[in-house]
Amino acid sequence: MAIEKEIMDSKDFVRTESFSLRLRPTGARKVTEEFNSVMNGKVEYRKKNSSWGSVLLFKSRELSHQLVGKRKTVEFSKPVYVGERDDTDFMRKKIIDMPYTEWKKMGFSKGTLHYIKQSTKSDKPFTLNKHVKERMKLLI
Repeated sequence: MAIEKEIMDSKDFVRTESFSLRLRPTGARKVTEEFNSVMNGKVEYRKKNSSWGSVLLFKSRELSHQLVGKRKTVEFSKPVYVGERDDTDFMRKKIIDMPYTEWKKMGFSKGTLHYIKQSTKSDKPFTLNKHVKERMKLLI
């Protein structure tokens, strides 16, 4: 996610002798900042606006109380997360109605079009990669 948002790039990594990648200190700082940003992000939990960090702390405390016998059950309710979304009704319709010839002119493969059309037809939210989003904006 941090790479797609262009927060991180190749300069934030170093390749080791065994050809694996490791974070440089600058990359580690960026990952930490992004993680903190997500943890401070708001989520609706128990009809209140809370941060993810607060919800995790509360649920951890609740679980620990259940494990030591102070509590009989743990409530498993799922917080409602609302992130950045590309799946507006207009964008969904534009993708579903788009013929392959128009898609090909934008420089994408048939497989990519198929994958994105499958995502738009489902009821689940979807996001588009930055380069797809930029090319799609040219059509709007």
